[in-house]
Amino acid sequence: MNYIICPKCGKDAERLVDGLCQKCFFKSSDLVQVPQVLHAKICSNCGARFSRGRWTNDLNIDEIVIQTVENELLIHEKADNIELYIEPRQMTPHLYRAKVEVDALVVGEQLHQEVETEVRITRLACDMCSRVSGGYFESILQIRATNRRLTDDEKKECMDIVNSILTRMRKKGDRMAFISNSIDDRDGIDLYMGSANASRDICKEIISEFGGSFSESPNLFTRKDGKDVYRITFALRLPEFMPGDIIEFGERVIEIKKFGKNVTGTDLVSGSRYLSKPDDIKNAELVARKEDAARTVVVATEKDEIMLLDPETFETVTIKKPLLFNAEAGDEVPAIKTRNGIVVLPEEATKKNDN
Repeated sequence: MNYIICPKCGKDAERLVDGLCQKCFFKSSDLVQVPQVLHAKICSNCGARFSRGRWTNDLNIDEIVIQTVENELLIHEKADNIELYIEPRQMTPHLYRAKVEVDALVVGEQLHQEVETEVRITRLACDMCSRVSGGYFESILQIRATNRRLTDDEKKECMDIVNSILTRMRKKGDRMAFISNSIDDRDGIDLYMGSANASRDICKEIISEFGGSFSESPNLFTRKDGKDVYRITFALRLPEFMPGDIIEFGERVIEIKKFGKNVTGTDLVSGSRYLSKPDDIKNAELVARKEDAARTVVVATEKDEIMLLDPETFETVTIKKPLLFNAEAGDEVPAIKTRNGIVVLPEEATKKNDN
């Protein structure tokens, strides 16, 4: 085997790395360098990290330590095929040790080097948490229903949408996507939002799901750097009617199935499917909820008519037979009295004498 003399130490070497034997190479030019002490700033509340002048949503402390080390590593400029391994070890809640191993090809020579560093953790409040604790808000989102109170289910479903959108916006880097205060009362919910854009997106998403409308009312709050600063109130109104409502307008009695961009339901007089725009039923009146229906007995059925007992007077009345009505004499069916007479709800009938 032919050996090459290292020009620095004079010893024989199989190959030279950057003109030196491997031992002299590491003495004069490391494969990897890292400061002995590094610092990481982390929000004590949400776990965000401050790096390069801004806060980011890094929530895993080990990942933050690894990223802090990676950002400060200096690897030889002639290194190729670099393989990097960083192992963080917690010493105290505010101190980590990190072992760094690097394998790389330098001028055709495979090299390996290990170094260690110390990462000191400083915990403080990030920009978002500082604003939240200080009650900062850019907009107020008022969630209500038209001519009624929000149900508990509607409140929960709306808040699920709110939290989903805020989480999505924060993952994209929007540090203003937060709620600094919320008020939940009998009529609805008031949310004090860090971002007007978040409020606007939430309104659009809720309306897409439930229907309704919203309006924006900007109010001059202050002047900053010669510019007007506004706070915007978003008034979101869910529809007056919701699934399960029985409404009446003209000669129609409709059970609402879904209320969104379109209204879908069942025409209880004819038994046919109902489809319209919300404006088409703006003068409708609420008759009852589906669960308010009283059970009554079918007396007899004909081709186009059925006879049943009035659920209040128990007198026999005759009504038009709805589509897909398949109950027989003696069966019990759910019924509701309206201005248009008694209507039966589309439900599987039960035998009167069943035990």
